[in-house]
Amino acid sequence: MNNENLKVAVVGVGSFGRNHARVYRELSGEGVELAAVVDADVARAQAVAAEFGGQAFGSVGEMLAACPGVKAMSVAVPTVAHLATARELMERGVDVLIEKPLAFSLAEADTLIALARQHGRIAQVGHLERFNPAVRATWALLTRPMFFEVHRLSVFTPRSLDVDVVLDLMIHDLDIVLKMANSPVRELRAVGLPVLTGKVDIASVRLEFESGCIANFTASRISTERVRKLRFFQPAQYVSLDYSRRDVFSLTVKPTAGGLPEVVPFKPSVTTEEPLRAELGSFLNAVRQRSTPEVTLDDGRAALALAIDIQQQMAEHQKRAHLDEVAAAMRGAIS
Repeated sequence: MNNENLKVAVVGVGSFGRNHARVYRELSGEGVELAAVVDADVARAQAVAAEFGGQAFGSVGEMLAACPGVKAMSVAVPTVAHLATARELMERGVDVLIEKPLAFSLAEADTLIALARQHGRIAQVGHLERFNPAVRATWALLTRPMFFEVHRLSVFTPRSLDVDVVLDLMIHDLDIVLKMANSPVRELRAVGLPVLTGKVDIASVRLEFESGCIANFTASRISTERVRKLRFFQPAQYVSLDYSRRDVFSLTVKPTAGGLPEVVPFKPSVTTEEPLRAELGSFLNAVRQRSTPEVTLDDGRAALALAIDIQQQMAEHQKRAHLDEVAAAMRGAIS
């Protein structure tokens, strides 16, 4: 497959799926052909196809019948449709990149893992921040992180309201911190509030890992500003990562011969590649090489499992604070 023109497609071409189509088109000079886009809204599929190329279809079945040469596909449909869509593709021999969160439930995630194994498919989860240049530059700095402070705040938009703020925004940072801490979670505390929707719109979480590492997370989709920052402390070092600016800065404490220790600032080199381009390039390389993706379905399941535990803790807090009635009333008003 290394020397073939790899035919790809996208299912679900809303705001984010459209970007997948755009990047696949940009990769056309690297042996990639955007063969099709699929969306239940056929007019939207036709508009994206007119802009970036490929044929437009209203269903995966129609696409597979007309384009049997498609070998890899981005699944950017709503989370509740991930399992059915990815199942149809993998059973028909198509490798998949499934947007985050991996699935609606752990049972669905386990089914996806089993399907990929059964059919020998390459399957990657779209945890985009893994491919953020700032994150990639940070791995080399990791020694023994012991305290994380993470903020992810967004101005309200009507996208992704089928899930709460934990599965919409915080899950990016859960995935990153799970990978960096590299230790099982021992204890978690969480509180979340519905403000503008019937689901949790702002959440605060505190994790303690078996290693003793502590991580605090704040996620909001009702902020007046956009913030994407992760900071952590480890022995003799502080590291600050800005996802939005794609920037990393560290301060390292070094002993001196006879006085106060020296604080040494450092900014590692950061590439300028668009994270989505890096993610899709990595996925397609795994497809060509038949190798393990950088972000596996097991990684996606781990982040989802933690997110679900957090949701359960938030629900318990809502009951104790009698906020579950407020959330139910809001959901009723919205519906």
